Amino acid sequence: MKDNSTLYVGLDVHKESVSVAYAIDAGVVESLGKIGTSKTEIERLCKRLESKAPHVRVVYEAGPCGYGLFRQLVERGFECMVCAPSLIPRKPGDRVKTDRRDAMKLVRALRAGDLSAVHVPTIEDEAFRDLARAWATARDDQRQAKQRLKSFLLAHGVRYTGRADWSAAHKRWLSVYSFGSAWQQLAFEEHRRTIDDRLAQCERLEAALREAVINWRFYPVVQALQAMRGIQFLTAVGMVSELGDLSRFMHPRQLMAWFGVTPSEHSSGGKRRQGSITKTGNSYARKLLVEAAWSYRHAARVGPQIQRRHEGLPKAVVDRAWDAQVRLCQRYRKLTARGKNVGISIVAVARELVGFIWDIARLAMVSTSSSSAQRA
Repeated sequence: MKDNSTLYVGLDVHKESVSVAYAIDAGVVESLGKIGTSKTEIERLCKRLESKAPHVRVVYEAGPCGYGLFRQLVERGFECMVCAPSLIPRKPGDRVKTDRRDAMKLVRALRAGDLSAVHVPTIEDEAFRDLARAWATARDDQRQAKQRLKSFLLAHGVRYTGRADWSAAHKRWLSVYSFGSAWQQLAFEEHRRTIDDRLAQCERLEAALREAVINWRFYPVVQALQAMRGIQFLTAVGMVSELGDLSRFMHPRQLMAWFGVTPSEHSSGGKRRQGSITKTGNSYARKLLVEAAWSYRHAARVGPQIQRRHEGLPKAVVDRAWDAQVRLCQRYRKLTARGKNVGISIVAVARELVGFIWDIARLAMVSTSSSSAQRA
């Protein structure tokens, strides 16, 4: 064994098993078989790998099993990568897929440098993200419960004369309406109770988020993003919890690519063809971004709500948020005046909005660092 040799290891991770393959430097890729997923068996595997070469590089695909294996391997001193499954190179004619072959393919791709790593959050960031995702799931459940109740009423020819927008008047009408059949009435009451339960769950989780975010290291970024039009507390929390540490993006274009709002391209020779956005990366964060971009359809102005959110923020952040309003509102008007579809115009605004998000987040972290240095 050479002192400078490197061991490349590929892991095909499942719930109950891990298939292992390895290669030393440019040697032949070999299979090491399957092991269990318990900590004891992973520790036993680490000892076997350490005996083969002094430098160990490990890779496995991001999946439902989380980042526990990554953290365990890093604690052992291994260089570990969690790669994006959708960006793994694949041969068009390769139609045989097994766990052993997948692990060996990961070894070859890791050695060739053809893999793209995903960002692994810290334990604290992951915990806060889980709380934010729980709120988002509860909100989706509430929306689906409301839709189920509306469908139930429509199926029985029950129509509300006003706008069924869950206003106080609409809720009062629902509370007094009754069916002739006891069975239908029971079903109706259960639909209503489900909505009330989901609403209470959303309120509990939102209160927990507001309490927890104060002690989170990215709280200044959450506050700063709320200076922008279309980004209120829950939108800012959802975006930052999914993004994590924005300092890993050295340029706004990298963040645009992460959101998946950059145009796809198929160019060859002297021809340049651009298509729809790539839609890669985090779909939930992209959804929040596009929802925020819709508010820039109207003329730039600072209303009472935005004015309240500006209180206590650095002047540089507030000025940059105003610059974003002026530019993006003008951008939307220009695109629609040229005959662009409204949806396409909104996505174009969302892409430029990412650049302002990157800049304001950077300003917020710089201001926080300066304040901490002055206090010290």
